[in-house]
Amino acid sequence: MANWLEADGSHMTQLDPQLRVPLPREFYARDPRRVARELLGKVLVKKTGKRVLAARLVEVEAYFGNDPAAHSFVGRTARNDVLFGPPGFAYVYFIYGNHYCLNVSCMPDGVGGGILFRAAEPLVGLEEMARSRGLTLLAVAKPSALRQLTSGPGRLAQAFGITRESHNGKDFTSVHSGLFIADDGHRVRGILITPRIGVSKAADRKLRYIIAGNPFVSGPKVHTPTVGR
Repeated sequence: MANWLEADGSHMTQLDPQLRVPLPREFYARDPRRVARELLGKVLVKKTGKRVLAARLVEVEAYFGNDPAAHSFVGRTARNDVLFGPPGFAYVYFIYGNHYCLNVSCMPDGVGGGILFRAAEPLVGLEEMARSRGLTLLAVAKPSALRQLTSGPGRLAQAFGITRESHNGKDFTSVHSGLFIADDGHRVRGILITPRIGVSKAADRKLRYIIAGNPFVSGPKVHTPTVGR
């Protein structure tokens, strides 16, 4: 993992050079299945002043414009407009009346599509993540308990302080947005592809991508053959 220079435990004075450069827009302007696969292992970064949160993406799901399980299926609306806009923008929605979910738009401008971030491995800012989740750092000190921070789309968004009001429409390709994804060179050894979870429509489509064997993956354990990168 890259080196982080700490100022006082929860503040960072400098990001590793590799994690200061967001992925470019052309990365997202592709088939969501390909984007989903290549997002695994990348690092989600939120920077507010000197405060930094970072977590490695370990589970994502792909959605298409004509996908019955996708918000874009009903056509372009005020609510889902980001999914039809340029690729590389944050789409945030509120679900079940109690949590937010973070996505990124894919495909060329005007074509619906996106990736849902389902789980990540926390790297930097664990104390702040725990506070946002209503937990203490001591409560999640054990590796087996750390998954309470960012395992699951609702937990991940809450840990990062993501809300629709504050983050919907943020440009993931701009470091000035304070929310972006970077590549620190981490290599993913194996990927599992399974049906999506938590959806009732098109539930049989294998569009959920996870890092094989990663303990921060959400949902039930799966026993699907590993697909290399």
